[in-house]
Amino acid sequence: MRFSNPLELEDFLLQQRLVEPEQLRGGGDLPQTADELLSDLERRGVLTSYQTGKLRRGETDGLRVGQYRLLYRNAAGSFARVFRGCSVEDGSMVGVKVLRQRLASDPRAVTLFRREGELGKRLKHKNIVPIYDVGQDGDQHYITMEFVEGGNFRDFIKIRKSFSPEEATKYVLDIAEGLNYALGLGLTHRDLKLTNVLLSAQGVAKLVDFGLAGNDNGLSQFEESVDRAVEYASLERGTNAPANDPRSDLYFLGAIYYELLTGVPPYPPTKSSAERKDFRRYCNIRPLRSVNPSLPSNVIQIVERLMEISPSDRYQKPAEVIADLKDVLGQSADSKAPATPGPQDRPAQPTVICVETRPKQQDALREYFTKHSYRVLMLGDPQRALQRMKTERPAGLVVMAEMSEHEARDFYAKGIAACRKSGTAFILALSRGLNSLRDELAASPGVSRVLAQPVTLRDIRCAIEELRAAAK
Repeated sequence: MRFSNPLELEDFLLQQRLVEPEQLRGGGDLPQTADELLSDLERRGVLTSYQTGKLRRGETDGLRVGQYRLLYRNAAGSFARVFRGCSVEDGSMVGVKVLRQRLASDPRAVTLFRREGELGKRLKHKNIVPIYDVGQDGDQHYITMEFVEGGNFRDFIKIRKSFSPEEATKYVLDIAEGLNYALGLGLTHRDLKLTNVLLSAQGVAKLVDFGLAGNDNGLSQFEESVDRAVEYASLERGTNAPANDPRSDLYFLGAIYYELLTGVPPYPPTKSSAERKDFRRYCNIRPLRSVNPSLPSNVIQIVERLMEISPSDRYQKPAEVIADLKDVLGQSADSKAPATPGPQDRPAQPTVICVETRPKQQDALREYFTKHSYRVLMLGDPQRALQRMKTERPAGLVVMAEMSEHEARDFYAKGIAACRKSGTAFILALSRGLNSLRDELAASPGVSRVLAQPVTLRDIRCAIEELRAAAK
């Protein structure tokens, strides 16, 4: 459905509750076309680039499911897509997992999808992403869950390349504790991989996607039909492991540990189903010591035992590896050696809160500041950033969101007040249309810097560091 004029588009947006009535007018000239209205709403952050892109293509489905607006697509697989969603009722952010449309008419796929959601609602643990609800809107099936500010470990590996032994051990301990809790309910994960572990902005690893969690033998009819857990099935066939063997999760926990420590996977990544089914792929693992000889011997021993090809030679339960991981962290904390300081001996990683709605710019900010040893908390709404300032004491607040002149003035005043209280460096990067505000806003005293376009990421980082140094 394509919109012939702005009024027709406005009616649709209001009917679908994609915008509020007061958001339709930004105070400038009235848009003359539907495309101009979309550009204005995206510039002001009312709609996201994902939403305007679909509307420009005449696609009116996939913008809302149930009471949730779909803001961005965060991940996509052969079975489902995951979005950042926003409740039209209270504005709360959630993760929304939507079954792919081509599978919506497949009863087996729908059963598996709903099973994931209903089972996930039972799992209440700090290292497992909680499931809130399982719903259906027309022919769309969806699951809502906690929205984790952060990303999955595959994304972090692309940026960080690898983690220190202490960091990797702490995160693997988080995963193991989630697995141990699930096993206490009789469940194994059965799809453990980097993309199914999220790292929150608070530095907590959380398991997601228990869609193949094993507690019934009838599940086997679904597994490989949706191209999931092929690795599990191949490993277990080659080792004659029993169904729903918890030791299979431990093998793939070892694979995650290996990659976090080295930045390279233990076996070659491939999309070929035939290669993934080849048992030899899981046997011929390059020794961890040869990849990184500097790793502590106790860490290497844990990885090797987790990845023993014979299930009887592995740890038998998550509780066993938890004990050894805690010993490693305890030894690191007690160590005086400068090469492997304990977590409490390292300086705290400064946090920078970034406000940006555009996915490409979000990725660039996250990658740049992470490389310069900052913890990055990415938000899309300036007002939410001010709320987080009440609980966080970040080193910097960087705002790059598109705003009107009125919104920029108002937010700048509020941002100054919040940053003075917390001693935070406040950087407002104006959009090109607002460059004329620079002198006016820059005249305000405080811990702020107003930057006019063109602005580089280095400009922003240097401004933060200069303001922090001046504050000292």
